[in-house]
Amino acid sequence: MSSRQDARQGDSAGGGAGQGAHDAAVAGMFGRIARFYDLLNRLLSLGIDQYWRKILADAVTPGTGNVVLDLAAGTLDVSLAVRRRHPQVTVPALDFCPPMLALGRRKLKGENVSRILPVAADAKRLPLSAASVDCITIAFGIRNIIPREAAWAEMLRVLRPGGRACILEFGSGQERIWGGLYNFYLNRVLPQIGRVFSRDAGAYSYLADTICAFPAARALEDEMRAAGFARAWHRKLTSGIVCLHVGEKASD
Repeated sequence: MSSRQDARQGDSAGGGAGQGAHDAAVAGMFGRIARFYDLLNRLLSLGIDQYWRKILADAVTPGTGNVVLDLAAGTLDVSLAVRRRHPQVTVPALDFCPPMLALGRRKLKGENVSRILPVAADAKRLPLSAASVDCITIAFGIRNIIPREAAWAEMLRVLRPGGRACILEFGSGQERIWGGLYNFYLNRVLPQIGRVFSRDAGAYSYLADTICAFPAARALEDEMRAAGFARAWHRKLTSGIVCLHVGEKASD
């Protein structure tokens, strides 16, 4: 069974063993493509992904504790962008795919060795105390978490009052972007490029599928408010190909 099929089964199963199968399939898929991940990010976005991460880092509010949690941290590009923008912060960098974190550790130099802390963990069960972080980032990872409600609940639990969750995600394939050219790219071009470079067409078909199934920006805002964020808003980047979503926890 392909990773794409595994992920779909996990999604439809909803929880329990189905959710565990989904998580294992997605973690395994990212493990297989880990060594190609950064290269394909640059190639598939024509290098614009670095600009998107800068915008994400700019949205971070370090707070008084100077702890910024990076979820779905992958190869640590967001963690590094946050440290460049806010050199005073410490970044626990969590991801459920250890091979991705292992590649990211190779990028850590100087103070980043002690200020970026890679840990293998599940965003639905964070190994952190309540109200222990000032801000959360997650780039291109919220789509892979099922159910999202569990991730929202954990984010709100670990955020300090007034803390912010900054989420970078692809625009929904349910919206026609660039007259439908974006949708054509997702469904026809992206899997073929992934096949050539990573030899894992299923991984990039899965990427396209999850983008197409992802809620539109305003629907995700509503979902975040329903989950308990006091405020939520978004900003479209590159004509909506990517969106920055921000949710804030209520202050005491």
